[in-house]
Amino acid sequence: MTRPPRLVLASASPRRAELLAQLGLSVDVMPPEVDETYPAGEEPAAHAERLAREKAEWVAVRAPDAWVVGGDTVVVDGARLLGKPASEAEAMDMLLSLSGREHEVLSAVALAGGGATLSAVGRARVRFRTFGPDLAQAYAATGEPMDKAGGYGIQGLGAALVDGIHGDYYSVVGFPIIRFLELLELRGWRYAFGRLERHP
Repeated sequence: MTRPPRLVLASASPRRAELLAQLGLSVDVMPPEVDETYPAGEEPAAHAERLAREKAEWVAVRAPDAWVVGGDTVVVDGARLLGKPASEAEAMDMLLSLSGREHEVLSAVALAGGGATLSAVGRARVRFRTFGPDLAQAYAATGEPMDKAGGYGIQGLGAALVDGIHGDYYSVVGFPIIRFLELLELRGWRYAFGRLERHP
């Protein structure tokens, strides 16, 4: 039997690590050092996918024996791209701008190794319930919004803000599982519920 590849997660995100562990896959973690600046004019999906690829490739150079998984998530509110808030005040601003409205979440995943990089983007639309400054301030004060694109975590306390979702839930969490499994299949490996096996 061919041994499955060693997986390395190019991310400091505990959520991505938790989701891979949930799948029963063992991964090493090596956070990358890449510039995440959003250049003017870059489309949100292209931005997320480029960063996911850059993160995976940065680590792949340093872990040449592994397959490296990179990811990036952006929240799109009309023409405005929402990254991670830099302060509670900025988190409140983001949250209030999304109150009672629908926004889009784009999560890219990349798989680098063996001299090639594959990538894909998962999508979802999320609708927030209507709330005011007091609730936004109370949530921002928990600290949960500070390391999350758009200033909220759907899998945590931020679930109380969400009125509905259409599309891939795991893209909102920050790691599009199905897109990741599709990339593995393109590289000749199939997910077998807790392990990877070669295509027959």
